[in-house]
Amino acid sequence: MSDGGQALNLIYLLIILVAVAGAFSIRRVPVGRTVKMALAWVLIFVVGFAIFALREDFKALGARIWAAVTGGTTQQVQGGELRIAMAEDGHFWVEAEVNGRTTRFLVDSGATVTTIGRDTAREAGIAPDGRGAPVSTANGVVIMDRGRAERLQVGPIERTDFPVYIARDDTINVIGMNFLSSLTRWSVEGRTLVLQP
Repeated sequence: MSDGGQALNLIYLLIILVAVAGAFSIRRVPVGRTVKMALAWVLIFVVGFAIFALREDFKALGARIWAAVTGGTTQQVQGGELRIAMAEDGHFWVEAEVNGRTTRFLVDSGATVTTIGRDTAREAGIAPDGRGAPVSTANGVVIMDRGRAERLQVGPIERTDFPVYIARDDTINVIGMNFLSSLTRWSVEGRTLVLQP
């Protein structure tokens, strides 16, 4: 903005302030009361602005509080989309079914293939192929088996005959990119992960 535009804005602001001050002086409002009213309006504006600016955080917090109170989950289906609130640890966790068995998964876009632990595979009836393959992970190279889940369901999203890695120990179950890339769309909106079938 040019200096002339800034000067006009300053003059406009001064006119408004003089008009407001004139209105208070005509009504003969005491200075102390005027200051209190002005501070109250400033506080109302600041609170309103904070609520507007942090609305997504408040929604996520509300979802987490509701889940804690009701014992529910922080995942919701809205218009065919699955919306997952970020957990306190900064990750996205989801309840999913593997061959009808409900288990908890970490959603990890850094994982190439969806991975389940040995116990999860056993409970879901997924037999490892026994031909261990080296897999690069954040903790280095580990040996994993391959398997196929007859059905993997995350909220309303279902995949059949789905390839998975099976860890040889009881590890965290991870939804990987082979699941995410099968979706129409996935994105992170504020503190919410959105999965669209």
